[in-house]
Amino acid sequence: MDRDLSNTLQADQKRVIKDKLVKYCITSGGALVLVTLLLIFAYLLYVVLPIFAPVSIAAQKEFSYQSNGNVLALGLDEQNDIAYQISDDGKLSFYSLRSKELGNLLLEESMLSEYSAFAKTSATSNAYIFANSQGQALIFKPEFETSYPDDIRLITPEIIYPFGAEKLQIDAQAHKITAVSFEFGEEGAAIAAVTDDKRGIYLALTATEDMMTEELVWQQEVVALPSLPNQIEQMLLSPDLKNLFVRSNNDLLVYDVSDIENIRVKSALAINALDANVTDMQLLTGASSLIVANDNGVISQWFEVLQDNKRTFTFIRDFKASAKVTSITPEYFRKGFLSTDQQGYLSVFHTTGATQLLNEKLSSSENMQVAISPRANALLLADDSRLRLFSIDNEHPEITWSALWQKVWYEGYPEPKYLWQSTSASDDFEAKMSLVPISFGTIKAAFYAMLFAVPIAISAAIYTAYFMSAGIRSYIKPTVEIMEALPTVILGFLAGLWLAPLIENQLPGIILLIISLPLSVLATALAWGALPKQIKESIPEGYHPLILIPILLLVGYASMSFSSTLELWLFNGDTRMYLTNELGINFDQRNSLVVGIAMGFAVIPTIFSIAEDAIFSVPKSLTMGSLALGATPWQTLAKVVILTASPGIFSAVMMGAGRAIGETMIVLMATGNTPIMDWNIFEGMRSLSANIAVEMPESEVGSSHYRVLFLAAFVLFIFTFFFNTVAEFVRQRLREKYSSL
Repeated sequence: MDRDLSNTLQADQKRVIKDKLVKYCITSGGALVLVTLLLIFAYLLYVVLPIFAPVSIAAQKEFSYQSNGNVLALGLDEQNDIAYQISDDGKLSFYSLRSKELGNLLLEESMLSEYSAFAKTSATSNAYIFANSQGQALIFKPEFETSYPDDIRLITPEIIYPFGAEKLQIDAQAHKITAVSFEFGEEGAAIAAVTDDKRGIYLALTATEDMMTEELVWQQEVVALPSLPNQIEQMLLSPDLKNLFVRSNNDLLVYDVSDIENIRVKSALAINALDANVTDMQLLTGASSLIVANDNGVISQWFEVLQDNKRTFTFIRDFKASAKVTSITPEYFRKGFLSTDQQGYLSVFHTTGATQLLNEKLSSSENMQVAISPRANALLLADDSRLRLFSIDNEHPEITWSALWQKVWYEGYPEPKYLWQSTSASDDFEAKMSLVPISFGTIKAAFYAMLFAVPIAISAAIYTAYFMSAGIRSYIKPTVEIMEALPTVILGFLAGLWLAPLIENQLPGIILLIISLPLSVLATALAWGALPKQIKESIPEGYHPLILIPILLLVGYASMSFSSTLELWLFNGDTRMYLTNELGINFDQRNSLVVGIAMGFAVIPTIFSIAEDAIFSVPKSLTMGSLALGATPWQTLAKVVILTASPGIFSAVMMGAGRAIGETMIVLMATGNTPIMDWNIFEGMRSLSANIAVEMPESEVGSSHYRVLFLAAFVLFIFTFFFNTVAEFVRQRLREKYSSL
């Protein structure tokens, strides 16, 4: 007896230890899942938050120099080691910004001591032109040569004369040049000038290679500029040598100079703000946009927009500085610019986000000059015979809340739009990183997948759990659940290479299937009801679905076989052309219909399995009690079984929706991955997950593109978290409501 009691106590002790061990393991596993989710959330935030960090500027170095006049232009090398300035006495001076030799004069040369006009090219060309009173011009470029003596980087300044150190004769009559503009193009260069007798001159320079010396020989062609105004304040040539902008007070003339034989004025417009005068204008990087500054602190952006089959320069947006704007400095490779005003404030703007990123007082001088580093990480400022170097932390100016979630008017587009186009082969490209189209694509793909999957999965779950015989259910349920193990990459492959062409070629048959299959089921049911009782009783209860299999196969084959005839009768022999031309519905081969079928096929097992378990788990006592009270099986199903199982059914639907939202490979392979916003079932989309899969391998680590992709992953995380939270909340409410049944 004592031994039996001892054995019992020992067994109870072991059971207690096992129970506690299992309890701690389950608790630890749940806690680890929560910790993992929190770590994922924290890491996504860690990568994403820098794109919303404010712009900051900090003083680094400064030195004084011997002033010989006012500063006309400033510049920096890429490493921020050497600065140069062009003063109004015609001198180009290079100064060291290295700590050990800060302020040392490295090179100085007089370009043109007596000049009548001065201009600079776009930032990427980085060239300057002086013109004099004899109708001549000198063009030069400050450059920096990098070498590595003794494995130490050495940057040496030099001056390049693209057309030789001799002056170019622009005006054959040798008149004084009062305004000038110069620009390099892909196949040559051009100079636009105005003389003191109000003549306009356009000089085209074309380079040819001498076959003997292999040197470039520049050929000149001079034509007159027509219809020039009497007073000209500023001239700008676009780097593509297609447009010439001439400002006269507050009016702008835009010349088409793409054809030198037919130079013409293509538009004239007033570009000043209300009750203000223009102080400066500059071309933004890429030369698609014109930035105009006014003396009331308003800065406006203009670019060409297609209106009435004609491209005209249109006011797009404006920005506000602190006071009268004295200068505009575009960035080298981004759609941002700097402005200075007469109160000594520096402002940093970015056009895509339409935002002012920084506004800070840096000087007490009204005539300060600034230059931005080619890498946009440093700023050079000249005032009161001082050069000052500032560091700028402005890594992601193009990413703002409005650029991500609101319509943006991008360069060249007729109106504001939601667009995703993150990369291009051009340095002048304006990144379009709106998350709205790809978020819409995620919802669209999930919607059509659920539209296909939910009716089939729920209906199948109800029939399998409630009506089907146990023998058939033992085969059907595992078979459907095994479908969930199919790799989605295989489904995407089949959808893209087999299903999409099939739907395109047999679209009338597919549409007919949607009608014929339900009608055939109803017709079969009516025919079954008309059969003699002896025949109906010969088939065991629960085996009736087997009768439908050959009928559905036959109807499906007949519908697809009739597709060509139906296409000829109803759609003039070409369904795709009929949809496009007659109904105005665009048709892509890889479209939402393909995604809905393929992804719905992948989601059906998930919804079916959970819903079937929920329905099958309804206590038999409830169904038996309902039937005993006189309810029919269908009434019992609708009033008892479905209501009792509703929490599980709803969870199944939400689990399926969560999987559809996060699905990657099917959407990636079965659509054209076009980030468009249209509910058209015959057009594709791009989802958040597919977008990450496509673009993450090509994104530069730490770039704006890279971090926005992580933001897309964060949005996807929020989507799934939201759906799961709503599902749990509704499930609990349904459980509380119907728990009394």
